[in-house]
Amino acid sequence: MEYQDYYAILGVPRTATEQEIRAAYRKLARQYHPDVNPGNREAEERFKRINEAYEVLSDPEKRRRYDELSARWQEYQRWEQAGRPPGRGDPFAGFSPSGAHFTYRSVDPADLEDLFGTDSPFSEFFYTLFGRPTGRRASRAWAGARDLEARLTVTLAEAYQGARRTLTFSAPDGSTRRIEVTIPPGVDTGTRLRLPGQGARPAADLPPGDLIVTIEVLPDPRFERRGDDLYYRTTVPFTDLILGGETRVPVPDGRTLLLTIPAGTPDGQTFRLRGQGMPRLDHPGERGSLLVEVHAGLPERLSPRQRQLLEEFARAQAGAEGGARTR
Repeated sequence: MEYQDYYAILGVPRTATEQEIRAAYRKLARQYHPDVNPGNREAEERFKRINEAYEVLSDPEKRRRYDELSARWQEYQRWEQAGRPPGRGDPFAGFSPSGAHFTYRSVDPADLEDLFGTDSPFSEFFYTLFGRPTGRRASRAWAGARDLEARLTVTLAEAYQGARRTLTFSAPDGSTRRIEVTIPPGVDTGTRLRLPGQGARPAADLPPGDLIVTIEVLPDPRFERRGDDLYYRTTVPFTDLILGGETRVPVPDGRTLLLTIPAGTPDGQTFRLRGQGMPRLDHPGERGSLLVEVHAGLPERLSPRQRQLLEEFARAQAGAEGGARTR
């Protein structure tokens, strides 16, 4: 098994600070990234080793363990040079990961941005020293699975009742891909949908990553969304507020509801229609409310008869108010 000199790979001394290690890593990652060197196997292998070296040296506990092993390895090499029989010295003694529960620690977002979202498999030297992770999520990370991201714009009606959409996007290899996406009811702007196995494949013998679709819901001129509730503003004849009446209220899925307006309803009154709002994404079968704000609409023109009736009403109203004041 070949010993990996992580300090030499990053080109930093063993006394390098965390900032110096990070700066060296970023510079090399940009230089040898596969996207910058398409088809260059030598650059790809160099990039893998750079990523592996940073994974160890950026983690204080891994770095400490590696430094202890390095001292033993140098001693082991001296034994070999002196002609000692094989097996008399084992640099990995005490470092066996057997039975250990290893947790994969991905690099922070700044480094992931420099990596363009790429993880790479590590060497047998790394696995011998730190062990192999278990579980699907860890296996994907170690195997080099590469997630892709895309955005999908949907209407409020699609977010209200769910939909199936065909997403077209460009893959890293330059090809155009089309994938059918199921939009669950209740999605909102910023909702992230994960499509397993629809991401990029780092190599022919490695599994693909996932496709992460970020949803953007277009504004609807009729409704205002506040969480799971929808707000709708409507105007009705002022006589409906005074005498009572009915008005039709649209719903994003195309239905129309009949709202009863009681007599004496004040202008700007809000009515709550429970269960007619947006579906709750994490609680299927539950919905928010549709809140309808009702305002009085005034006629633009009055016929002579309408004007006469309104004047009679105004005189009657003034008389009633005057009588009430004299009591």
